[in-house]
Amino acid sequence: MGAGRRIVFSRRDANEPLSCAPSAPQARKLPVPRSDSLAVAVLLTALVAFGPISTDLYLPSLPAMTRALATDVATMQLTLSVFLVGFSVSQLIYGPLSDRFGRRPVLLAGVAIYVVAGIACALAPTVEALIVGRFFQALGACAGPVVARAVVRDVHGRARSARVLAYMAMAMSLAPAIGPILGGHVEVWFGWRANLWLLVGFGAAALAATWTLLAETNRHRDPLATSPARLVRNYRLLLGDPGYLGFLLVVAFTYSGIFAFISGSSFVFVDLVGLGPVAYGFCFAGAVVGYMAGSFLSGRLTLRLGIERMVGAGTLLSALGGAAMLACALAFPPGVVPILAPFFVFMVGAGLVLPNATAGAIGPFPTMAGFASALLGFVQMGVAARVGVAVGHLTDASAVPMAAAVAAVSLAAAIAFRVLVPPAEFVERNAGHSPG
Repeated sequence: MGAGRRIVFSRRDANEPLSCAPSAPQARKLPVPRSDSLAVAVLLTALVAFGPISTDLYLPSLPAMTRALATDVATMQLTLSVFLVGFSVSQLIYGPLSDRFGRRPVLLAGVAIYVVAGIACALAPTVEALIVGRFFQALGACAGPVVARAVVRDVHGRARSARVLAYMAMAMSLAPAIGPILGGHVEVWFGWRANLWLLVGFGAAALAATWTLLAETNRHRDPLATSPARLVRNYRLLLGDPGYLGFLLVVAFTYSGIFAFISGSSFVFVDLVGLGPVAYGFCFAGAVVGYMAGSFLSGRLTLRLGIERMVGAGTLLSALGGAAMLACALAFPPGVVPILAPFFVFMVGAGLVLPNATAGAIGPFPTMAGFASALLGFVQMGVAARVGVAVGHLTDASAVPMAAAVAAVSLAAAIAFRVLVPPAEFVERNAGHSPG
């Protein structure tokens, strides 16, 4: 399905940025900054960070939580995997809703759900109650990244979205970099439940900021966006487009490599290597620096080199890092350098891949950016959740299961990119939607 077919669904060029200054009546009702302002960019970055901060903040506490709630590693890891399942499924709801009713009301509702569910998690008396609470917390959390990505597309257009998403990803990386360090200190000072209360505070702050700062950016509201017939047509349009499908799988597999590390690294570094929660937080932050470096390069080079070249280089680099990580896990006993050094390489590649592949997938579909973002996130989180469950069940007295998962999904991402989105398709997509 070519570029011409996609233009049927839009009355403007897919690269054309949207001017999002509030209209005069809207400005009188809601005095908010421009949607392309720095304040809104910071808010959108925080909203996209809902997923990472909701998982990474309490990673250092997982071993202590396992002991306190009298459970095992596989069951405690369900608090991560179930979060991803809820995060994944509910994206299919928020995307069409934001296309129909607008970005702002959907965001406010989702973040409010996150805060209420977070309180339930912080008060959970058993691991089963915590797992249920985490599922509902995810139902609210996913509104952040789904709608925020659509807002970026509304405001900046396809080509510029890749650059904006790259810089947002670099800033968002502070969440997983600082999260485990902060979480480790909070656990030492106040206990593991304090990290769950900290998530409640983060959600409340995001809710207040969204109410105060974010104007409506969806100028293409579709009253039929939630109708079954329109949903089926949109599914067929997106999944029938080889470029979208290729980018979607690249994002899903690359993020699954990150989640494999999230699922297994605390047990490897704390239980096998013998690090404390704070030291583990610094190790995790070291890996995130690689992602920040890749995201920085994306922001600087994407407009010059193009989305396709950045994704191609990133998938290759991540595959090399994943293969090296598996080789080190097989050749050496668990240690900081044999695990962290190759994963750092993987993360640089991921920083090149994720913002560019996301923009490449969503960009050609401005009239259903919410739905395209939701389907992308659904597959991304669904695949990652299954990888996380596999890592949890295969965890043994080595780093091999975690490293094998990273190697496998990074190779799958490289294959998906080269098979499903060949260079000829990239040339056609870019030529048909060049910045005007």
